[in-house]
Amino acid sequence: MSQPEGGPARILLADDHTLVRRGVRLILDAEPDLAVVAEAADGAVAVTQARSLDIDLAVLDIAMPGQTGLQAARELARIRPGLRILMLTMYDNEQYFFEALRAGASGYVLKSVADRDLVEACRAALRDEPFIYPGAETTLIRSYLDRARTGGPIPDRAITEREEEILKLVAEGHSSKEIGDLLVISPKTVERHRANLLQKLGLRDRLELTRYAIRVGLIEP
Repeated sequence: MSQPEGGPARILLADDHTLVRRGVRLILDAEPDLAVVAEAADGAVAVTQARSLDIDLAVLDIAMPGQTGLQAARELARIRPGLRILMLTMYDNEQYFFEALRAGASGYVLKSVADRDLVEACRAALRDEPFIYPGAETTLIRSYLDRARTGGPIPDRAITEREEEILKLVAEGHSSKEIGDLLVISPKTVERHRANLLQKLGLRDRLELTRYAIRVGLIEP
């Protein structure tokens, strides 16, 4: 999707913290070529808005209730392939970077330095260029290029999208029956996925699953 001729790029901003949205909006709306035209407090609402609104760029927080920014990004990449996507995160984590690229995003911006990097990142995304925040380039890109040079793959996803959905809901405290109702699957299927998660990740119980979910940005502490 191209930027409207002569007008600012239209941005959808999704973050579950009102104060963060307000701060990010102030940064973006101060630029003549950028305008926030819609806000969402979770990934599902962001996807709904992106279906109906004429937007050029979605700025998504990684860790949101209901549907994470990465889950929303994957869905947006499927339903709106021309839409540019940028991720926001509190955490500097190599795996997030690769997950963001794999989900269809142009990269991600650390919230702690959004006032410095966000505008540049938005403009890069609108030019369809990856944004690498300062300091990440040496570790992330060198690692990526080394893998590419030696024929190695980008790090594999540790778990499937369905397992990720279930992990998030388990970590949020939902029972197997509640998860089954939300995802329209049987509680037995939920239990099977949960057992697979524990085995795959080498974890023992819900508490360790919750800690893992926090570490990978599915939920916030």
